[in-house]
Amino acid sequence: MSLRNYLTSKVFFAQAAAALLIVAVLGFLFFHWITFVTNHGEEITVPNLSKMTPEQAEEKLDELDLDYEIIDTVDYIADFPKLTIVQQEPTAGSKVKGGRTIYVKINASTYTMVAVPDLVEKTYRQAVPTLKAVGLQEGEITYKPYIGKDMVLEMWMNGKKIKAGTKVLKSSKIDLVLGDGKVVFEETETDSIPDTEPQDSLTDGF
Repeated sequence: MSLRNYLTSKVFFAQAAAALLIVAVLGFLFFHWITFVTNHGEEITVPNLSKMTPEQAEEKLDELDLDYEIIDTVDYIADFPKLTIVQQEPTAGSKVKGGRTIYVKINASTYTMVAVPDLVEKTYRQAVPTLKAVGLQEGEITYKPYIGKDMVLEMWMNGKKIKAGTKVLKSSKIDLVLGDGKVVFEETETDSIPDTEPQDSLTDGF
């Protein structure tokens, strides 16, 4: 039988149909095997781990067949207890498969130390953003006589005058002494001008 006759014969079409059927069956079985292996459709909702200790998070995640890994410690945040979880990825409410690792960041145990910036002779409007940029807060504002209005003259903390470069805990409040824009002249004793003696000699000739 020639190739042309074979390709148009019933035997060829029967064999082709059988081959397609076998491929379809194998594909169907493979798809269901993959579904079974990957637990397709069996997703787990990630719990909210915020403010939990690592031990509490581990216990919670073990119940859900999930794992966790601490990847970083962030600067101390006052709204969170120390050494508790402040961030997580995937976030709470996400859908994941069993065995997934949840990556978390932990709150530091205390504030870090930062150096007080040099604010003297800066304006108040310049000083406040500079404080915030290094993690410090604006404290009490007082004024004293000085020609430069709102010019920073001194920096204080907890009742003590401090200098630029002093190490303090982040988020500390720095009190500022500003100029009030007024000039106070100190009273000084002026030299009196001596009275001129009467020039009697000018009238003596008359």
